[in-house]
Amino acid sequence: MGLSIRNQLSGTVTAVSLGEVMATVSARLSSGQEITAAITREAVEDLGIRDGSAVTLLVKATEVSLATGPVSGLSIRNQFPGQVAEVTMGRAMARVKVLIEGGELTAAITRDAATELRLAAGTPVVALVKSTEVALTTG
Repeated sequence: MGLSIRNQLSGTVTAVSLGEVMATVSARLSSGQEITAAITREAVEDLGIRDGSAVTLLVKATEVSLATGPVSGLSIRNQFPGQVAEVTMGRAMARVKVLIEGGELTAAITRDAATELRLAAGTPVVALVKSTEVALTTG
């Protein structure tokens, strides 16, 4: 099955915290960075996710935000420092490819935001992803 989701990162589950309805799943990427997904408890059980499980973490490009420096005082747990590799401007939106340690993330942001942030190849950025916007697959 092919997917239109550009951001597909491989990881290994390091922790699962089950709640009544939702769960948080932490995974370590090959680069050593941690990423957290908030998914339903039912999904954890259906997929058989446990410590040590191999997973693919999926994030739509529209769910990746960019900052031009470190961000604190924010509830977004997944923050990946990186460098812009490429910016493609459209009439309303821009596609920004960001090199992070051990991989690449693509962000779809407004053209105005890309212009205001002066994004270009080589610009240091931090890619931000809410844990509720990370989906998991196994197998």
